[in-house]
Amino acid sequence: MNKIRRNLENILSEIPEGVDLVVAAKTRTAEEILQTINAGVKKIGENYVQESLKVIEKIGDKAQWHFIGHLQTNKVKYVVPVYDMIETVDSIKLAKEIDKQAKKNNKIMPVLIEINSGREPQKFGVMPENTEKLIEEISSLPNIKIMGLMTMGPRFGEPEKARPYFKETKKIFDKIKTANIPNVEMKYLSMGMSNSYKIAIEEGANMVRIGTKIFGKRKYI
Repeated sequence: MNKIRRNLENILSEIPEGVDLVVAAKTRTAEEILQTINAGVKKIGENYVQESLKVIEKIGDKAQWHFIGHLQTNKVKYVVPVYDMIETVDSIKLAKEIDKQAKKNNKIMPVLIEINSGREPQKFGVMPENTEKLIEEISSLPNIKIMGLMTMGPRFGEPEKARPYFKETKKIFDKIKTANIPNVEMKYLSMGMSNSYKIAIEEGANMVRIGTKIFGKRKYI
């Protein structure tokens, strides 16, 4: 058994039923990604538009493609036709462009709202206190379907330090779920990465994004 498959099987054995694994495949080759698909994981997360389009062309519909990086409005037209979900919507401007391109492609685009749970000025994401207002604005767009929330949380060496940020995001998730906003289905709470996914799951994540723990150290481009 090769290293990628072994790592993946170890992770899958630790993840409870009902929690989806998104393989964070930034900078990985189509061959590496196919190993994870062949091992039974179908959700693949990509960060870079141009790089990912080449990979998606090779792999196609063997996977469900999640965009998990920051998305610029001028790149939306490339992402909407080929991706199954965009996890990083954080402004009405971006949402309107996604809606426009989804309409052109005759599809309803599932999205997650990205929350800047650490309130870090250098990071993307809507501030926690503004999340509900943004969701209400986006919910009126006919070609977008809000499916939940996503957060990165501040990066710490010690995963336990991420817990308060996951807790706060889960509170927002629960509040919006009970608000019954039209065209909003709070189905997914995407939190936690290679070093913090166990804490995230304890705090209610039902989707985790893991790359390094599957593939080993990232190759930079």
